[in-house]
Amino acid sequence: MSITIKDVAKRANVAPSTVSRVIADSPRISQQTKEKVREAMAELGYHPNYNARSLVNQSTKTLGVIIPSSAKIAFQNPFFPEVLRGITAKAYLEKYGLYLSTGQTDQEILEEVKQMVYSRRVDGIILLYSKVNDLVLPFLTEQNFPFVLIGRPHGIEDEAIYYVNNDNVRAAKTVTEYLLLLGHERIGFIGGNLDQVVTLDHKLGYQKALENANIPLRDEYIVYYDEVLEGGQEAVIEFMSLEERPTALVVADDLMALGVLRMLDEMEVSVPDEMSLVSFNNVMLSELSSPPLTTVDINIYELGFQGTDKLVHLINDANYEEKKTIIPYRFIKRQTCIKRTK
Repeated sequence: MSITIKDVAKRANVAPSTVSRVIADSPRISQQTKEKVREAMAELGYHPNYNARSLVNQSTKTLGVIIPSSAKIAFQNPFFPEVLRGITAKAYLEKYGLYLSTGQTDQEILEEVKQMVYSRRVDGIILLYSKVNDLVLPFLTEQNFPFVLIGRPHGIEDEAIYYVNNDNVRAAKTVTEYLLLLGHERIGFIGGNLDQVVTLDHKLGYQKALENANIPLRDEYIVYYDEVLEGGQEAVIEFMSLEERPTALVVADDLMALGVLRMLDEMEVSVPDEMSLVSFNNVMLSELSSPPLTTVDINIYELGFQGTDKLVHLINDANYEEKKTIIPYRFIKRQTCIKRTK
């Protein structure tokens, strides 16, 4: 015979309604009463039926997490496990479960998000990417469904979107200016997918730094690749084939920078003596590379944690006003940059 709320109430010597409020973690119940009821639940082996509760409360206590369309490529990049670590940490504290998207194309992801929203399978959604002409963002906005974006919204007014991001324009400007101060003028840029807003922001920061230094932008020094590790290698081949090669590179991502290092090593181009290199994200591999990467720590864990915190606030208060949170970055100088000698 299964244990019921009434059994727990009898054991704890409280009303069944009090047990229900303890399960819901109501602030109206004292901590002493909560502990007494939870002790009774543990003694009797009682576990709340959250599915039944969700029908009554119209809450699933579940958050949807939408990853980019190519999950295989996404999980090869250490960024995504780390941002998920931040999400799960905060979700655990708030007693939320997670529902990960499994769609492999943009259209599949949109259909999955529609099912999440229409069936009320989740209470809110976290988008782990920000791209140009995204299908999901306008749908969620039109539905007035709680969601938070990790990244900067594109094509929709910032005021309408809750998001957590870094100042990626400023970060890219900072690293480019650092290379300029080291005496580099021929600086290449290796960006990620051009559909990704972070790529546009990195490119803009790089461009601003060169313009401020009165150094003309050279089209042949700017390349974009979808593939992360392989893209870095192909970019090096492209740059090394130029008559006037760059002496320094700004690379969109640490994993891509590892591909750059590998190819430069195969070509017997010394880093940093012949080529300086700076990248973004500060994943663990960046410190273990040879030589260790100079990079920008964007606080990936904090992006996930704060994004989840913002979503929980929004779920609980539709009038929650703090729409934008900018997570600070930190420039970490290691061993892939050197002052250029004339």
